[in-house]
Order: sequence, then structure tokens, then C-alpha cells
Amino acid sequence: MNIGGVSIILILGLMNMSLLVFQLLSGLRLIRVSFVFHRRAGVVLVVVAVLHAALAFMAG
Repeated sequence: MNIGGVSIILILGLMNMSLLVFQLLSGLRLIRVSFVFHRRAGVVLVVVAVLHAALAFMAG
């Protein structure tokens, strides 16, 4: 599965990495965001991670 020649699994993996870094930096308060935004980003992280894992499992 590709989008513009790039694997969807790769795109989701990069999204996971960026969301994880954001969660880490906002949790350590190096980036100031509201708790509600931090919590919603965490939910998005879990959804993207599950999608990434499911697609990678089916592809391999």
C-alpha cells in the first residue's frame, strides 16, 4: 500500500515518532501545551500506533 510512492506503514511510523517526541517534550514541560491537548495527542498516538502495527503485521 502506497501513497505517492511512499509506504503507508512508513508514513504511520514517522507520525508515531513525531507524536511520541511531542508527548515526551510536552510531558516534561519543555513545550507548554494544555493538558487537554496533551491528552488528545496521546489518544491520537495510540490510534496511529495500532493502525501502524496492524498494517505492518498484515504486510509481513
